[in-house]
Amino acid sequence: MRVGTFVLAAQFPGQGPGEALHRAIRSAEVAEESGLDSVWLAEHHFVPYGVCPSAVTLAAQLLGRTRRIRVGTAVSVLPTQHPVALGEQAALLHLTSGGRFSLGVGRGGPWVDLEVFGGGLEAYEKGFPESLGLLLDWLREPRVAGRGERYGFREVAVVPRADELIGADGAEGAGPEVVVACTSRRTVELAADRGLPMLLGMHCGDEDKAEMVALWRSRALAAGHAPEKVRGAGHVSAGVAQIADRTEDAVETLVKAMPGWLRQGLDAHVTVDGRHRVMRDPVGYAELLCGLHPVGTPELAAERLAVTAERTGITRFALLVEGSGDLVATEENVARLGTEVRPLLE
Repeated sequence: MRVGTFVLAAQFPGQGPGEALHRAIRSAEVAEESGLDSVWLAEHHFVPYGVCPSAVTLAAQLLGRTRRIRVGTAVSVLPTQHPVALGEQAALLHLTSGGRFSLGVGRGGPWVDLEVFGGGLEAYEKGFPESLGLLLDWLREPRVAGRGERYGFREVAVVPRADELIGADGAEGAGPEVVVACTSRRTVELAADRGLPMLLGMHCGDEDKAEMVALWRSRALAAGHAPEKVRGAGHVSAGVAQIADRTEDAVETLVKAMPGWLRQGLDAHVTVDGRHRVMRDPVGYAELLCGLHPVGTPELAAERLAVTAERTGITRFALLVEGSGDLVATEENVARLGTEVRPLLE
């Protein structure tokens, strides 16, 4: 079982973005100190839901501050950036960190980001497969040309090459791990065709995640991927973790703090085309997350993670740990997740 944290750099009511980012950095440092496996970084624009606009930039900062822990993006949004530029950054972080970087990518949402960065709605609705293909080519080939509808350019050399990691064993070409955020059947099938592991969201329960894993496996086998690769795919389950001596105290912490952040953060999203948005009830959503994920005593938290692993086959977790909105409480939460919950899963 590989337990890591999921960091949004969430800006709670009454806080500034600097406070949110400082808490994000400290939570990652404590995660390494406490023996956790990884830190996954979210990326958002123009909203206090999460104030990190570049997951790869924050990943670079954290890779420089740590020595052991894996750092990944969850996710870098492909429709709002050039896949070659992202590929260059991913290769750079992979090579300079000794292979500790994971690149999570996703389609994002129909937000005004598409207008600001010039991708447009077309990039969101239809362009993700092309962008993903170009990104993977950049991470795997010595020379790449753009031959798609959105990206067209002459063949150029790939520098630096992602497969030139010093000391790599070459098991998977020594390039950075690429994970795809999946919320729809179409994206699950795309990830499976490419043989890429999935990142599944914290709003999904075990049953939904098990169905997506089963679909991925059948599709990956049909695409010709080796059975051992399919069985060993490192899918990641996102969730929420809050550890306390009493389960009711952990639940109370999140139900008191999270709705204000969710209401402020999610309401700030603006669609690029004015489409109607149906927002979740913040209190109900916080209560749902508490019921789905490791929120409670260390024993309960370990049990819920073990049950999810048994039901879904997923053994990697990215857990939101900043739900209290408080720096000291977040550090304590991360420390208890690493020193009290993780050993129960070994």
